[in-house]
Amino acid sequence: MAQNTAIEWTDTTWNPVTGCTKISSGCDNCYAERFSERFRGVAGHPFEDGFDLVLRSERIEQPLKWRRPRMVFVNSMSDLFHKQIPKTYVDRVFTTMEQADWHVFQVLTKRSSRMRDYINKRYRNGAAPWHIWLGCSVEDGSKLSRVQHIQDMAATTRFLSIEPLIGPIEEIDLNGIHWVIVGGESGPRARPMKKKWVRVIRRACERSDTPFFFKQWGGLRPKSGGRLLDGREWNQMPLLSSKTLIAAE
Repeated sequence: MAQNTAIEWTDTTWNPVTGCTKISSGCDNCYAERFSERFRGVAGHPFEDGFDLVLRSERIEQPLKWRRPRMVFVNSMSDLFHKQIPKTYVDRVFTTMEQADWHVFQVLTKRSSRMRDYINKRYRNGAAPWHIWLGCSVEDGSKLSRVQHIQDMAATTRFLSIEPLIGPIEEIDLNGIHWVIVGGESGPRARPMKKKWVRVIRRACERSDTPFFFKQWGGLRPKSGGRLLDGREWNQMPLLSSKTLIAAE
């Protein structure tokens, strides 16, 4: 069955893989790791192995059984492009997404060069289908190479999740980017996010006419700081068809 979620920018999570390893400072306080490790050693629990990488092949075809169209966040508890996940398994995940084309799938990674190489090989004669959104996480200005990787992909729909934003991004090129999400960190060791950092990104979105979604300020809990930026919520998302991307609120 579908896993409903409180994440504001999606409807459902789908985890054909769980578990991961840290690769950058944005992973330091990973919510998925914190949640999973609570259940390590609990016999019979889905996270009996904590945050160890687990391929969950029994979940591969789940979206094909969900008849109501929905936004599906792929691997909210892992990274599909982790180096320990076999390419043949990634192929199976993409085959399901291609077949279940009444959904929109949101695939997010920090391993953006691996995503780029995979996508460019799989769709060497065209581009990924419009309903498979491909994006990367960026936590500060030192990780902008990930954006370039996304821009270099044979993708139809590209997005950035700038969350948790833990440092300034002075300039960001949004050419070919169709959506930007920004959010602060949450949890007991949450690092604060400065308003000026968010405004720089919002202005870049305004200049490039890129939809801007402000998820949260963060804090001890995701909702601690609310979602208002300069007195309002920012809920822009792309409206998609097979031919066009139109920014909407």
